[in-house]
Amino acid sequence: MSAVIDTPAPSHAADDGRDRRPSFARLVGVELRKMADTKAGLWLLIVVAVVTVLVNAGVLIFGHRDDLGFTDLLQMSGIPQGFLLPVLAILLITQEWGQRTGLATFTLTPHRGRVVAAKLAAALGFVLGAFVIAVAIALVLTPLTGHGFDGVTANWLGRLFLGVVIGALQGFAFGALLLSTAFAIVTYFAAPMVLSIVASIWTSAGDKLAWVDFGSAQGVLFDPSSPSGTEWGHIVTTSLLWVALPLVIGIWRIRRSEVK
Repeated sequence: MSAVIDTPAPSHAADDGRDRRPSFARLVGVELRKMADTKAGLWLLIVVAVVTVLVNAGVLIFGHRDDLGFTDLLQMSGIPQGFLLPVLAILLITQEWGQRTGLATFTLTPHRGRVVAAKLAAALGFVLGAFVIAVAIALVLTPLTGHGFDGVTANWLGRLFLGVVIGALQGFAFGALLLSTAFAIVTYFAAPMVLSIVASIWTSAGDKLAWVDFGSAQGVLFDPSSPSGTEWGHIVTTSLLWVALPLVIGIWRIRRSEVK
């Protein structure tokens, strides 16, 4: 007569009470790597770096060195970054829908909010890296102009960085809201431009439109002179309208959209 011995079923890793989700740092690393895995993302990163160098080199070669200083060179770097980094942020948030990888991404990480947060952190990481590169280039080229670092303050550097960050956040917000790379890029460039044109034509309503004109309000951040209290008000209200509002709606849409 043989005895039957009951053996306990093997415990599953998911039943041990530990959190098996990938860490947030790992998700951010994945998003950073995904940007270089696509041709569009890789070439955009290359273009950001190359254009930043070429703009500064061109100004140094063909411009009047007597009029160039650290602030001028850094502002030159901010122009291409202000145009290209938002596009990078748009690609980062829309790639799951444009490349149809959302099913795999949100299956591996079902909590969509964590994925969006990781994408946002990756976008800000790109902005920080690009800004550091721009500062380094300006530091190297400034001695060649014969100028020092007159007018450079921590306050101005902080405002310049804030301007680049807000621009990238706006691109990220439009991408989250529209979930279409082409549509988001066109809307990002067209909408504020149209509003600025309307403000320049409709001069009688200029004071009121200044509270919603994103381009004019954010452009003050790149000026070495400190913004006034009213200008800071314009910056805050336009950021809420053009960045915070579409970002909140976009996150809500991502959390509720059907992934195909």
